[in-house]
Amino acid sequence: MATKHEQILSFIESLKVGNKISVRQIAKELNVSEGTAYRAIKEAENKGLVSTIERVGTIRIERKHKENFENLTFAEIVSIVDGQVLGGRDGLYKTLNKFVIGAMKLDAMMRYTEKDSLLIVGNRTEAHQLALKEGAAVLITGGFDTDDTAKQLADEKQLPIISTSYDTFTVAAMINRAIYDQLIKKEIVIVDDIYTNVDDTYYLKTKDQLAKWYEWEEKTTHSRYPVVDDKNKVVGIVTSKDVLGRKTDLLIEKVMTRNPLTVMKETSLAYAAHMMVWEGIEIMPVVDHHHHLEGLVSRQDVLKALQHIQKQPQVGETIDDIVSNYFDRSAADPHHSTYQAEITPQMTNQLGTLSYGVFVSFVIEAARRMLRYQKKGDLVVENITVYFIKPIQLETSVTFQPKIIDVGRKSAKVDVEVYHDRKVVGKAMLMAQLIDR
Repeated sequence: MATKHEQILSFIESLKVGNKISVRQIAKELNVSEGTAYRAIKEAENKGLVSTIERVGTIRIERKHKENFENLTFAEIVSIVDGQVLGGRDGLYKTLNKFVIGAMKLDAMMRYTEKDSLLIVGNRTEAHQLALKEGAAVLITGGFDTDDTAKQLADEKQLPIISTSYDTFTVAAMINRAIYDQLIKKEIVIVDDIYTNVDDTYYLKTKDQLAKWYEWEEKTTHSRYPVVDDKNKVVGIVTSKDVLGRKTDLLIEKVMTRNPLTVMKETSLAYAAHMMVWEGIEIMPVVDHHHHLEGLVSRQDVLKALQHIQKQPQVGETIDDIVSNYFDRSAADPHHSTYQAEITPQMTNQLGTLSYGVFVSFVIEAARRMLRYQKKGDLVVENITVYFIKPIQLETSVTFQPKIIDVGRKSAKVDVEVYHDRKVVGKAMLMAQLIDR
């Protein structure tokens, strides 16, 4: 039977998009304590089922899929611009397809304003009304209000009319930044994108006999299986090492390794890869917030996906993407792996010299490329020591020269020297675990 927490989540999921919910209402309707209701609403927010907006409340929203991740909802616009909702609250859950800046004559403005767009405009009441009639929401800048007709129209059409104290340029920059951040999030691969669903997963129960392990092994050729209890919670894992020399009538719970490392569907792929390499694990069970088995992710899946990501063009650039894009193999020294980088304004600190964090990113990228070039595989950084770094000016060209000091089957030590005008301007040592390709 589902727990109270799960019942509340199912109830929230069954609500129509746009419905308002509150802790008190859920506690009363489902006969649970306010604490239980609050925790469930928080989890629903983490899952993207509801959104809490200041001065408005908590609203059931459409869960975002990766395809429409860059589309912001009007509710998100309210929190980005710290806005006040003047009307059309029921439409806050809707997503906008584009935004139009109304800094032109009225008829020209209406040519660009279409259904599901957002018109950003000052205190032009006529424009507010016309935009709403066209099916567009309105964002009024400069802290202005609108007339009652527009507010009434917004309520009727369920299209938000929002007021913000920021000016038009600032608002446009804020929304652009938010869309850009969403694009970066869209590019981050999570376990949910690659895991094997529980329906296709072979697992064992604590009361199964060891004979079942041999049966599964023959059928699947795998040698590792998660173990669940009678409530379907993951309690262990069984590998070929655990069963070696044991009798087939022994119970699985007697031989399994307890408390295995697990991941959730929201876990980033990079974290899963790091854990698997670090601990030398071949599979990891995927669990929900209550530790119930949801599926499985294997080291092979993770590495395949990581290789696939590296071939993908990025839409939203993170600092690491920028570092990677400004990094070229130097043709000047064909016998050594040397890499050149241009220092751009984005890479500097407040003093206009190369930021320490970006310097470390360059060091990792230089070591990664050299190890890849020498067919040693990819790396997971264990430790970096920066011995010294001189101020490196904006718009200078810097050369990174990595050298392998020691490399084994599973780890490597790399020394990286950094030059500008043939003078050493930085030095670092990096220790890393190697990921088998």
